[in-house]
Amino acid sequence: MTSDVGSTESPADVIGVRNRLRARWQAMPYRQRAGVAIGSEIVLAVLLYFVDHALAYAVLTISAIYWTNRMPALPWKLAGQALIVLVFLVATQWSLAATFVIGFGLFWIPKRYRTWAIPVVAIVLAVLYPFYEEKMFTIPVFGVWPDVSTGVYMIVFVMMAVGLNIVVGYAGLLDLGYVAFYATGAYTAAWFASLQFANVTWHFGAVGIDPKLPGIHVTIWLLLLLAGVITALFGIIIGLPTLRLRGDYLAIVTLGFGEIIYDVARNSDNFVGTGFNLTNGPNGITPLDSIGFGNQLSHWTGGLLPANYLSCCNAKYLGHQIQSTDLFFWTAIVLLLFTVFCSLRLQYSRLGRAWIAIREDETAAAAMGIPLMRTKTWAYASGAFFGGVAGAYYAVFKSATFPGDFYFNISVFILCMVILGGMGNIWGVIVGGAFLAYLNEEGLANTGAWINSNIHLGNHHPNIQVPLYASGIYGVIILVVMLFRPEGLIPSRRRAAELHEGVHDEPLYDIAHSGTDA
Repeated sequence: MTSDVGSTESPADVIGVRNRLRARWQAMPYRQRAGVAIGSEIVLAVLLYFVDHALAYAVLTISAIYWTNRMPALPWKLAGQALIVLVFLVATQWSLAATFVIGFGLFWIPKRYRTWAIPVVAIVLAVLYPFYEEKMFTIPVFGVWPDVSTGVYMIVFVMMAVGLNIVVGYAGLLDLGYVAFYATGAYTAAWFASLQFANVTWHFGAVGIDPKLPGIHVTIWLLLLLAGVITALFGIIIGLPTLRLRGDYLAIVTLGFGEIIYDVARNSDNFVGTGFNLTNGPNGITPLDSIGFGNQLSHWTGGLLPANYLSCCNAKYLGHQIQSTDLFFWTAIVLLLFTVFCSLRLQYSRLGRAWIAIREDETAAAAMGIPLMRTKTWAYASGAFFGGVAGAYYAVFKSATFPGDFYFNISVFILCMVILGGMGNIWGVIVGGAFLAYLNEEGLANTGAWINSNIHLGNHHPNIQVPLYASGIYGVIILVVMLFRPEGLIPSRRRAAELHEGVHDEPLYDIAHSGTDA
């Protein structure tokens, strides 16, 4: 049971307005705090009811789940959860009821099994997403669930966020030029799977094209690996000049590399004045070859492995017609799982512990015998590898790559994913990356439509184009996170301890004791 006794810390002993308000709130008896909180939630739901009924119901549902979870497990928590599910079954909200059944069911799994049960359930739900996406409930404010195409976009950016987390979250190296790795991977796929070099005719395992088609055409599966390797080498090249730099100086240098890559991509239709068309300039490179397993392998597997993703789909399962977008989505899930697996293995390896030591105290790490230059170089190479694979795969999915895809804001956008989710924690980075990618692709537009439909002053209805203010919205999100939860939404324990241990909001020694000594 939750204690009925408030905090014993006196608000007068706490420094800082925010901390003082928190201490005053915690000093109140638990029953009084609970009553104020429940009353506030009910008032908020009533007010929101006049704006959007669904939003009011969402507030009541979230409040009910929160207070149910604070009850004793048996019988009250079980009864509360059953009641919530029953309410939505009576309301014929089948998808929402099923969501709660899965979420509540995970709670009852013993803790020693929950650490692997939650990822397994998440993977199964992700794989089956194309089958139930159209049957899901509508999210208040954000609207319908993202379609499968948006899901591919989200997974690609989550991959890049996990890769950047190696550089920023593990090794503590502030990288503002990560878009350079994304661009390198994308152009690697474009060079070796298109008509870009029409004066050469060379094919190796490409599917869905005429064997006599000019250009270099390599199977996409090999290109994904090649893009990762080339980008890792490029990451080493970028990392070498920055190995002796720290903090702001490191960020500025990496930012410069990101801008260099953008200009190279945009102006290399006449590469350094030689007349050689390397990137096709602002027009980009399009179309790119499709991905697939080829006719022979598809025949051997009875069509289970499609010969060509773009001309694959005649099958229908569970009432859903399989589409090429579904295949791209499932392949992206496999690539993300590979990225997460490698990142987890690196985190707990000898190299990963060296990265963490450098992040915590570079001088102490060097004194303990950790080779700084080699260890940092491995961080850049590892993070770049996954950024390159993600860039190559997304270019193949779009069947195009353009210089406009690689401007500086992309680097900041991916860094925001890492910060929002929690630097150093893979699961937090996945959540933060998926959320921001969804906002960028669909969420902001849906939110703008909701605002224009439900918010009005008298007879005046606004016509706000919310996506135009995307950068400002992301800035506000990061500002709020930095002020109230600097470790991120789902931080690693080590990172949270680093941020919370120490002086907190206490004044410096010389200020606190000024005038006390003669």
